[in-house]
Amino acid sequence: MKILFLSELFYPHGGGAELATYLYAKRLSDENHEIVVITNKFQKEPEFSHMDNFIIYRVPIFDNGLSLKYSTSLKVNYIISNLFKKFIKWADVVYIPRYWFSSIPILKYYKKPVIAHLHDYIPVCPLAILYNSENDRICEDKSICSTKCLYRFERNRRNVLLSLGSTTLNITIWPILKSFLKQSDAIICVSEVQKKLLIQNGLNQDVKMNVIYNPMPKISPIEILEDNFGYFGGLNYFKGYQVILRSLRSLMDEKVRDIHVYGTKFNTLSSLKSRKYNKLGLFTYSKLTNIEFNNLYKKIRTVLIPSIWHEPLPYVVSESLLKGRLVIASRVGGIPEILKECKGAYLFEPDDHSELAILMKYVKNIDEESAIDLGIKNRETFLRKNSKQDPIRQFEKICYKFI
Repeated sequence: MKILFLSELFYPHGGGAELATYLYAKRLSDENHEIVVITNKFQKEPEFSHMDNFIIYRVPIFDNGLSLKYSTSLKVNYIISNLFKKFIKWADVVYIPRYWFSSIPILKYYKKPVIAHLHDYIPVCPLAILYNSENDRICEDKSICSTKCLYRFERNRRNVLLSLGSTTLNITIWPILKSFLKQSDAIICVSEVQKKLLIQNGLNQDVKMNVIYNPMPKISPIEILEDNFGYFGGLNYFKGYQVILRSLRSLMDEKVRDIHVYGTKFNTLSSLKSRKYNKLGLFTYSKLTNIEFNNLYKKIRTVLIPSIWHEPLPYVVSESLLKGRLVIASRVGGIPEILKECKGAYLFEPDDHSELAILMKYVKNIDEESAIDLGIKNRETFLRKNSKQDPIRQFEKICYKFI
């Protein structure tokens, strides 16, 4: 089978969605399927290369400071280029693992089956996160997003002009992309909760929607040498670092001073704030090599995942379980779905720093032998649950429906 991947970013760029896309490409090519990936070209990258038995073509997609989801929409010249036409005609199936929905009309013109993969809530929320920025809470409103919500979200990240521009794009181009998505032949969700929330919020495509958990990379357990906490979401507000800070402040007020959190991806944190965080017990790092990250992991017994939005299926949860760690996480999105039956996993209500502080004290007091045993059981439970399904076989089954 010949499968064309249209992915704005591709591993090692991006995050969990791009890792999943790479794993699909690698494992499908290992199964003797022919895979071609078209993605963005960054500086110093070749236009063409081989990786793990599949081919990557890179074209300059991003410019003018546009967001990921809209850059491809304005690059119509690539969609109608000879390169695209060549591979569209070549492909048996076209796979869109992110936001390249603007290509779907021309793909349907050539009568090609299209599989769209959703790693967030873009079909029902222009911001893709189902979060109301006006009142700082998970969005429960099923109506169209307000302009105020869109603008406030953008203003937290950009200057006034860029915020106005991005808000305008969210109002005008997003509905068009949504209509393109509905032309796809199949939609993949990464968790049952994600599918449920998409349907609840107006995506009436239940017949096309399939749930396939993301393929997992091979991850070995890492020994535990200390009893600290880890957090790997950096300064991303929606990952909940501010919830950890409030918890640490409340613990300091209680004279609890032996709880330390090691946080990564704090690339833009100022030295002044870093010192303030250190006094609270949060020790931050920016970029780490794989060796440095694994060495840091040895100091961590419990991973904190205090997300405040409905994360569909965050890799950090699976990675923590596979490395044999205890987990304290928000009861949001697909997180409870992953942690179900794991004895060394503890859930709290999103943004509830008091409940998080209580759980941190509880886990801190678990003796070393019991903590290690719970971590091992977490890994075993996760592996047992995931052995019952094969994402690649499920993906192939969808493809074969259309060819």
